[in-house]
Amino acid sequence: MIQYSLRCAEGHSYDAWFKSAAAYDEQKARGIVLCAICGGRSVEKAMMAPAVARKDSERVSLSAAHPEAAKVREFLRQYRQKVVNEADYVGDKFAEEARKIHFEEVAPRGIYGEATKDEVAALVDEGVEFLPLPDVGEEN
Repeated sequence: MIQYSLRCAEGHSYDAWFKSAAAYDEQKARGIVLCAICGGRSVEKAMMAPAVARKDSERVSLSAAHPEAAKVREFLRQYRQKVVNEADYVGDKFAEEARKIHFEEVAPRGIYGEATKDEVAALVDEGVEFLPLPDVGEEN
């Protein structure tokens, strides 16, 4: 997995994870890399600081004080509510149903549910596209 800092044409900055650098390039070429804040399609990699290993175990919060944090949390709450309201809940059958949709064995539809870490890894390896459903509480 690789993490990129991205910026859209509207100036929104956010981080996103990709399976590999090639996966980012492929998704960008297909036009499916969208701004996580406004949904815009004009997204580019932003300048990034290198990851430096820490020698102590101190935790550092890098995003809680960001000026856009409240907007991002609200966007994620609205996104979650839209999925819950409009998609089918498939429970622990998520991986199975996602595969059926991906391989066009059933009609495409929005779904959400649960999957184990192993199921998630297998879906990624198989190229099944999905997003984690954010669980954003009222306070964090």
